[in-house]
Amino acid sequence: MTRVGFVGAGRMGAPMVRRLIEAGHEVRALGRTDEKCAALRDIGAQPVTRAADVADGADAVAICVFTDEQVSQVCLDDGLAAAMQPGGALIIHTTGSPATTRRLAAEFTDIDVVDAPVSGGPHNIAAGEVTLFVGGAHAAVNKVRPVLASYGDPILHVGEIGAGQAVKLVNNSLFAAQIGLLRTAVDLGARLGVQEAELLTSLTHGSGTSRVGEFIAARGSVQGFVTDVGEFIGKDVAVVRQTAGELGSDLGLLDEVIDAGILAINSGDSPYQEASGEAY
Repeated sequence: MTRVGFVGAGRMGAPMVRRLIEAGHEVRALGRTDEKCAALRDIGAQPVTRAADVADGADAVAICVFTDEQVSQVCLDDGLAAAMQPGGALIIHTTGSPATTRRLAAEFTDIDVVDAPVSGGPHNIAAGEVTLFVGGAHAAVNKVRPVLASYGDPILHVGEIGAGQAVKLVNNSLFAAQIGLLRTAVDLGARLGVQEAELLTSLTHGSGTSRVGEFIAARGSVQGFVTDVGEFIGKDVAVVRQTAGELGSDLGLLDEVIDAGILAINSGDSPYQEASGEAY
């Protein structure tokens, strides 16, 4: 049994906590309200009300909040990273800048930092089959693999610290670009006299299909799907554009295609907004 701390037991995090407990781990999780604390108790976790208390005695701490800024706030401002015991492991599931993970690893050298953004949704986590793009030292990744295996499959070790975030940002750039392509394709179909729903359903059976196309066809329209996922995908696109800008480049053709499909995004301003959408 491993003692696991958890921050961000929302729509994505709650099924992770449940899977951890079912796998036999002891979980202490942050509950910001009486209602959240009660929900955590119901699934077998021990609730605490301060971020630093999550780290008390934990072999590993997982963070599944919404933004990069919230990761920094939890780890630095609220003292979680400093409260971790030497040799513990910090697992960051939040999609964000590779620089944030690397900064934490450089500042807190007595713990192992692993970035492990997810690709999939709550239903994948509940089934124990969400994809994890993992960055970190080989020994650190092996240390946390039993924790990640509670809900992740496949667990893809893609490189050193920050590499998991890089792969996830590329993945979500392609995800957003495919939305843009499908929006353009629907416009073409309309000019050719084909209804959107029929076109989307038909394309899932043709050579032009994609996983994104299947998701959108199931939703019934590009617009409806963007309404569902726009908040998180817009946030991730902003991060990858900023990261590319820091390298003196842009996303090239991807920028144009993404702009064809992404609406204005409001990522919210809650200090601890938990991951609430599908993290494709």
